[in-house]
Amino acid sequence: MIREMVKIDEDLCDGCEQCIPNCHEGALQMIDGKARLVSDLMCDGLGACLGHCPQGAITIEKREAEPYNETKVMEIMVEKGANTVVAHLSHLKEHNEMEYLGEGVRYLKKHEDELDFEVREVLSRVHNSHVEEEQLACGCAGSEARSFAPQSAAPQSAAAQPVAMAPVSMAAATGTGGSQPSELRQWPVQMHLINPAASYFQQTDLVLAADCVAFSLGDFHSKWLKGKTLAIACPKLDDGQDSYISKIKSMIDDAKINTLTVMMMQVPCCGGLLQLVKAATSQAERKVPVKAVIVGVEGEILQEDWV
Repeated sequence: MIREMVKIDEDLCDGCEQCIPNCHEGALQMIDGKARLVSDLMCDGLGACLGHCPQGAITIEKREAEPYNETKVMEIMVEKGANTVVAHLSHLKEHNEMEYLGEGVRYLKKHEDELDFEVREVLSRVHNSHVEEEQLACGCAGSEARSFAPQSAAPQSAAAQPVAMAPVSMAAATGTGGSQPSELRQWPVQMHLINPAASYFQQTDLVLAADCVAFSLGDFHSKWLKGKTLAIACPKLDDGQDSYISKIKSMIDDAKINTLTVMMMQVPCCGGLLQLVKAATSQAERKVPVKAVIVGVEGEILQEDWV
């Protein structure tokens, strides 16, 4: 598959750090005085960092690339030294990619005798790593990948169990009063921030919803989101939507999602979301069932079809 990736000319890089806050995925870090791409996994090729390099050291290249392979990434990282390896593994840890982290650690232990740094020291630094203040400032913590159980799956405590003889109001009986449990299973959800290679997208049922859908549809969580993963976008206001096509294609071919439900508002501009999906599916090698759902501005389902 063809992927767009950041490429850094370390001879041109003067370590000014202006690119770092503009990599919202946190894939760029300053290491040993140079900007380094510490995570192929998190780089989406959007190029938000390009315009902030006064030396022109950062470019975007299109290259043939296999689906993300942690072992091959480690082969590149170890050549750049211990600090780069620590940054890479810490980044995986902070983004909750424990499966890839384990694979990286196994690579280090397997090749320990071939490396020019102490694996034990590297792993100790990774174990004690945390999100630094600079990362908080650049927004990396806000886009930190997280997988969690939906609130509706959490067991109720004894105190939360309903009392058998207590009176029940009409609002409580119909579910229109009180708090409704969230069915969200992962974070982030905005298309520019999601990582198609994140483990929680593997073989899932994906809902791709226009930004306004959840605000208009009262049963969005209980009926449409339950048991699924989520991505949101606005086809009218979002910039850089070419990257959306690439990410949807990656979720189809690499994450091997089972189904894709596209939820749009009835306004004409919202149809652009389905056009992005059609462009991605036409490029994808796999075929997945795609359902298009049109939501009215008053919260009703106007149309629901497999396309």
